[in-house]
Amino acid sequence: MRVLVVEDEVDLARSLRRALQEDGLAVDLAHDGESGLYQAERVDYDAVLLDLMLPRLDGWELLRRLRKKKSTPVLVLTARDAVVDKVKGLNTGADDYLTKPFELAELIARVRALVRRSAGKPSPVVRLRDLEIDTAARTVRRAGKELDLTPKEYALVELLVLHRGELVTRTMIYEHIYDDADDSLSNVVDVYASNVRRKLGKDFVETRRGEGYIVRG
Repeated sequence: MRVLVVEDEVDLARSLRRALQEDGLAVDLAHDGESGLYQAERVDYDAVLLDLMLPRLDGWELLRRLRKKKSTPVLVLTARDAVVDKVKGLNTGADDYLTKPFELAELIARVRALVRRSAGKPSPVVRLRDLEIDTAARTVRRAGKELDLTPKEYALVELLVLHRGELVTRTMIYEHIYDDADDSLSNVVDVYASNVRRKLGKDFVETRRGEGYIVRG
């Protein structure tokens, strides 16, 4: 999953990026509202973490403009804890609201829940034939036995499963498991797909030559 953190407190933004990356997410940062809106419109993020008190363009206006073009899940992060502010945030288009200070574990759990709900998979556990993918624990089991996947291999499995039955292009995969700071070549997607097929079984993912991949079931 790839998320955008829009936060003008640089140290906090970097701390959030580090924590989210340690949990296997690809993370981009923006430190003002204008650059945050540009990023959110340019990239199909799985979620946006949005501070409200931003320079150049506040979070309220960023959210209003974003909702005219995209339905990306948005988690508002703010020190403004009044009920009226929470109601305003939700009515403006936010999907969830978390007040500062917060626990990182709760933040990560909320982000993952938002992404699951937006994909129509509210349960953290997805079962596919003899496979069990736990998106909260970030594990994959076959017949009860946990499989050894690298973080990027797991990220690919999770993306394909959350879009089960849909064609997932190579571009979509690359954009969802890498952030702007990563300079990996796009052909690594095929390498990860090959590794996943070897570990999970040849019938786990179908290759659409020249298009991408699809998981059925």
